[in-house]
Amino acid sequence: MSLGPLESSSNISSTFLLSGIPGLEHMHIWISIPLCFIYLVSILGNCTILFIIKTEPSLHEPMYLFLSMLAVTDLGLSLCTLPTVLGIFWIGARDIGHDACFAQLFFIHCLSFLESSVLLSMAFDRFVAICRPLHYASILTNTVIGRIGLVSLGRSVALIFPLPFMLKRFSYCGSALLSHSYCLHQEVMKLACADIKANSIYGMFVIVSTVGVDSLLILFSYALILRTVLSIASRAERFKALNTCVSHICAVLLFYTPMIGLSIIHRFGNKAPHLVQVIMGFVYLLAPPLMNPIVYSVKTKQIRDRVAHAFCC
Repeated sequence: MSLGPLESSSNISSTFLLSGIPGLEHMHIWISIPLCFIYLVSILGNCTILFIIKTEPSLHEPMYLFLSMLAVTDLGLSLCTLPTVLGIFWIGARDIGHDACFAQLFFIHCLSFLESSVLLSMAFDRFVAICRPLHYASILTNTVIGRIGLVSLGRSVALIFPLPFMLKRFSYCGSALLSHSYCLHQEVMKLACADIKANSIYGMFVIVSTVGVDSLLILFSYALILRTVLSIASRAERFKALNTCVSHICAVLLFYTPMIGLSIIHRFGNKAPHLVQVIMGFVYLLAPPLMNPIVYSVKTKQIRDRVAHAFCC
């Protein structure tokens, strides 16, 4: 016997259910304490970086302008996941409407791919500084940096803009349970009561054309940098040149390692424990905004001195 309209519509979900940490629901209020601390340090750290670069004229150079772009991106990533993450761990607010979920995943993916572009721009900055030092100021002018920022933003928005509309055309049935405390495209599309082949192919295309291309270009930049550094006669000069890249290399590893790992788990690791997915998800979105300001404050003398001066006064 066929289902009536009322019965079939009852299986259609109008909201998604977000998840905390499975098996530790009774500990969520305590887990929220370190999460609050992480968000607080991330927001204050990136705001401090932005304030120092804005107020210190000597830091109005290409390297620090790109760092300010990175700080803005990290700040955005922290702010767009904070409401749902703390909502779950504080008050158990797991329900999220479809439109709110699609909006959140748009900003998460857009900012993530924007961060990838910024890291590539920073690699180009290090390449020009080390391999073409005499032309550094003439190549990376404020106009060029502004254009790089606009192109990076435009690429991210253009590639991610179709995703909410591709998801909105689906109906969602069953439990509509998501694995994370926030929405991701690769997770939401699996809950659709329809063929998701187009979404899967487009999602893979976006990953390859952003993270894939950017990571290869970053590797190529560092290959050229390494070749130039090895040709320097003085050992002290070689060390000095490489030392200017340490902060950026740390930022690249902090961003790409969990992002690629999470993408692999979502697409190919169906047998991976659910707890691994949850932890990788938190590392992917919380580690870069938390660690980038710390790494750059510790490794960059100009920023370290300004931070120390600010707190001492």
